[in-house]
Amino acid sequence: MVLANAVTAVTMALRGELKRDKSVVLIGEDIGLNGGVFRSTDGLFKEFGKDRVIDTPLSELGIAGAAVGMAVNGMKPVAEIQFSGFLYASFDQLVSHAGRIRGRSRGRFTCPMVIRAPAGGGIRALELHCECNEALFAHTPGLKVVYPSTPYDVKGLLAAAIRDPDPVVFLEPMRIYRAIKEEVPEEDYVIPLGKANVVREGTDMTIITWGALVKYTLEAVEKIKDKVNVEVIDLRTIYPFDVEAIIASVKKTGRAMVVHEAPRTSGFGAEIVAQINEKALDSMEAPVVRVTGYDTVLPFANLENEYIPSEKRIIAGIHKVMDY
Repeated sequence: MVLANAVTAVTMALRGELKRDKSVVLIGEDIGLNGGVFRSTDGLFKEFGKDRVIDTPLSELGIAGAAVGMAVNGMKPVAEIQFSGFLYASFDQLVSHAGRIRGRSRGRFTCPMVIRAPAGGGIRALELHCECNEALFAHTPGLKVVYPSTPYDVKGLLAAAIRDPDPVVFLEPMRIYRAIKEEVPEEDYVIPLGKANVVREGTDMTIITWGALVKYTLEAVEKIKDKVNVEVIDLRTIYPFDVEAIIASVKKTGRAMVVHEAPRTSGFGAEIVAQINEKALDSMEAPVVRVTGYDTVLPFANLENEYIPSEKRIIAGIHKVMDY
């Protein structure tokens, strides 16, 4: 076991997959000699060489396109995009090609690639550096979307994503890159994509969340544990997501809330609410509440914490559900 943060967990997963499978290659800006903008590939260039850890020009569209070409031809590229806002530049390759290869070729080809990007706010970075764009990719047929919340999950989910036969968008919450440390096994393990994790059991209501907000939701729930017994589900995988785990929980508790950092309108929380309404409406004792970002771009530093769901807003949402 190693006491690791999320950045270290990324490195552990990448190192393990590079050793395990010679078809795995890493590509991205400054991931080689510099070890990546957050140092998540630190040391891998020296260990595996320039043919396995490949520095690219500054072109996100080119990185994604190269990854698609590699994947279709038998390799397993793991592409790093330095910040999630820069994924927009690679969107055409992901939507028009990566997500469609299996269908376009009637199953003759798959596209086993991972595109990694730090996501979310809370670190006072610049515009386009702190996007929460998981819903865009979850709405794209053929793509899988993963958004882990802990170092242990980062390693296991990233290993599973690299081994998956289809393209995976792997979003890493920057706000907790170094904010959480926990024991992470050095040996190989995977966490299956599409399986949520009940990180706190409860009886009064269910909260569904993911990414950095798992940590902050748990902290908010702890503040009022004597008043409300809350069950918290970490979605882990945005698409395909674990509908069964959500429905089982809300049928037990009868109340639900979704917490996410992305803008409210058409955020992935809306899909979760729709699934609850379709499959568990008769069990609900109150409407599902959403605590989310606002329908604006993430503001600059002085207002950033007003945008991201705070402990105060999460607790207010819990009371709104319970007082209905």
